[in-house]
Amino acid sequence: DVQLQASGGGLVQAGGSLRLACTASGISFDDYAMGWFRQAPGKDREGVSFIATTDDSTYYADSVKGRFTISIDISKDTVYLQMNNLKPEDTAVYYCAATIISSSWSVPYLPYEYSYWGQGTLVTVSS
Repeated sequence: DVQLQASGGGLVQAGGSLRLACTASGISFDDYAMGWFRQAPGKDREGVSFIATTDDSTYYADSVKGRFTISIDISKDTVYLQMNNLKPEDTAVYYCAATIISSSWSVPYLPYEYSYWGQGTLVTVSS
């Protein structure tokens, strides 16, 4: 079974930075996408950022472009999300997710497209 272990959440002031990490275990396939969703209280879960192992293509939600950077260490099956210039509206529970993809696919970013999920990690940005 694929398991995802997320870490790195916490409390930070607006303008600060955090780095989330998610390590996958039990992955036996080569081509996959991995990344982060988030869900704030009373809101739907939204895709934040994802990366594909096929060609390192990425997806960023408009709200985080220029502030967040996703990267992957395939040797460790670990994806990182560097979050800079954090804003109070970034406050949410962040969920790591992964799914098998084909090399011809664009990077998926909708919740239903992901098969494997980790536990959430809370990010709180104070104003």
